[in-house]
Amino acid sequence: AADKCHVTQSALSRSIQALETELGAPLIDRIGKRNELTPFGKEVVQRARRMVLDAAEMRRSAEFLQPGHMGSLRIGLGSGPSAMLMRPFLQHMAHAHPGVQVSIQPGATELQVPQLREREFDALVVDMRRITPAADLVIEDLSSMRAGFLCRHDHPLRRSSAAVSFAEIRRFPLASTPLSSEAARNLIARYGPEADPQTAVTLRCDDIHSLLATVRTSDAVFLGIVGAARAGIRKGELAELAVTPALDEVARFALVTLAARTEAPAMAVFRRFVGRHLHDDLHHGGADPDAPATPPPPISRWT
Repeated sequence: AADKCHVTQSALSRSIQALETELGAPLIDRIGKRNELTPFGKEVVQRARRMVLDAAEMRRSAEFLQPGHMGSLRIGLGSGPSAMLMRPFLQHMAHAHPGVQVSIQPGATELQVPQLREREFDALVVDMRRITPAADLVIEDLSSMRAGFLCRHDHPLRRSSAAVSFAEIRRFPLASTPLSSEAARNLIARYGPEADPQTAVTLRCDDIHSLLATVRTSDAVFLGIVGAARAGIRKGELAELAVTPALDEVARFALVTLAARTEAPAMAVFRRFVGRHLHDDLHHGGADPDAPATPPPPISRWT
């Protein structure tokens, strides 16, 4: 603790003792060589953290009041939003807002929420079903995108025009990102116990681009957001499988920020961008930056 505070151990001990004297109550129980916070000490730590964060927010607010100041933007993305947003948003900011410092980090939602609380991110865009509501989180429902099964264009399962069963899909490697408990329950209800992702998914990672690259070069089948594969579908490299019964599943995405957090001016830019890009309709709300000059027909929806 003294090293982190850049003081000597004796100086830190004297500071703690002085604070205990001023407050009139012990903050630390000293048990041999072990030091533990007292119940009052834990309360003091919580309040002190709030004071430090409030001071940081005050400085942040003052910075954003400067004329023309757009500041920086630090975004955490879940696997689906990462595949849909990361590259086009970086390109958009490089062209339209070159003065803003942008940092985007994909990763597991369970790891990114603590980072948001530690002010390492300004916002997260993640699967809503992987977020636990809490008083300090603002969770905004963004959109829903349908899920499906995708494979390479010349996959053995596409030799017939008939819809395939989940049992037929199970004959090949199944690739997916980690799924929420709710999504797992829906799959089991739709296709039976053999659809339990814990046993059915053989290729699992948080990077959808890596999963789709694997599907393009193997017999693996991708289970996930159809929109994440829009570029491969356009190029004719990937195709959506017709499955019976049809998969009735959507991914719900949320923008997650901290309550009472001062938003960077650039957050407004990010919100507008997400609204234009995170949806199934390729041409909703403006041109898609990945679209070719001649618009392709829209991806058909399942009913």
